[in-house]
Amino acid sequence: MAVSIPQAVWRRRVHLWLDHGAGDDLVALLLHRGLVLLICANVLAIVLESVPSLEQRYGRGFQLLEVVSLAVFSAEYVVRLWTAPEHARYRALSPGRARLAYAASWPAIIDLFATLPLLVGLLGFGELKVLLLLRLLRFFKLGRYSPGMASLGAALVAERKALFACFVILMGVMLMAASAMHLVEHEAQPDKFGTIPDAMWWAIITLTTVGYGDVFPTTAPGKAVAAVTAVLGLVMLALPVGIVATAFAQEIHRREFVVTWSMIARVPLFGGLDASEIAEVMQFLRAKTVRNGTVVMQPSEPGQALYFIASGEVEVGLSDGSKRLDEGHFFGEVRLDDLCVASHSPCPHSAVATAPSKLLVLDPIDFRALASRNPKLAARIRALAQA
Repeated sequence: MAVSIPQAVWRRRVHLWLDHGAGDDLVALLLHRGLVLLICANVLAIVLESVPSLEQRYGRGFQLLEVVSLAVFSAEYVVRLWTAPEHARYRALSPGRARLAYAASWPAIIDLFATLPLLVGLLGFGELKVLLLLRLLRFFKLGRYSPGMASLGAALVAERKALFACFVILMGVMLMAASAMHLVEHEAQPDKFGTIPDAMWWAIITLTTVGYGDVFPTTAPGKAVAAVTAVLGLVMLALPVGIVATAFAQEIHRREFVVTWSMIARVPLFGGLDASEIAEVMQFLRAKTVRNGTVVMQPSEPGQALYFIASGEVEVGLSDGSKRLDEGHFFGEVRLDDLCVASHSPCPHSAVATAPSKLLVLDPIDFRALASRNPKLAARIRALAQA
């Protein structure tokens, strides 16, 4: 059944509220901050509820917070399913398939687990201890509102093989250290190092630099083995930390690069450029953040720059009407000598942000500087523009 225009408009607006909470949109700002505060309150309540005196004194308050949270998180899950067809990743799919694809994504699965205590409670199993773990999963909902946490998760997934290799190496070093300590200390301390499994506790605690001090060598050979194990422990910790830190930095750079690259490559003029030439263009882009309702292009001053939409939505005015552009699109025009590089034909004569947006701008001055800095690129641009 076709979606009515009012319903489609509302669905698009609610999607922008849920997934674009930055900027000056008051509804989106209140919605995102309210959900973040509710998640934090849930985690804090779960921790405090484990204290018997606090649970006895504020038990009704904890229960009321749980009921409100379940209602809000359930409503959020249903609304996100409803707005899934508006998501850029699922826009090419039918509404039904878009909702199924979203429901299978990790953020949606976490949202579903956050609402499961409601279903379990309605079925009469509200006293199950496993519900505590399901409630604690709400903490991971914060990843939806933190680009940094999302990037960190992507970095961990990308380096999962290297991290697993680090774990295998750690297990190997632990076994070798435990075996060596068993050989040199089993006679002196048979109760602590009499078997290799007994010595493995000391080995893992030493390698992780925790060092409880409940088990330690007393012989000279044992102390030598302990010294080598402690040094290896520093290496074992530094290795995964370095891998994660490097992957995290690369993930942030990759996301920015991919988004910018895809937008530039969409411009017909730049579509024929090779990788090095597009990278050259990227160096001259300037970031710009605009609020909802900001006039980006005045009707009386068209052709001032090329604008790439990194996030948000902009309505451009054309000679035959208007058009709304969202993430990944571009508009405007710049001139190189007697050539006009335009994003549309005809070129849009006005543009207004209809949501808080982040733009990447290529100014005429920077465009000319790019041409003068790379004459070969300028010649290629002229040839593509005249084609």
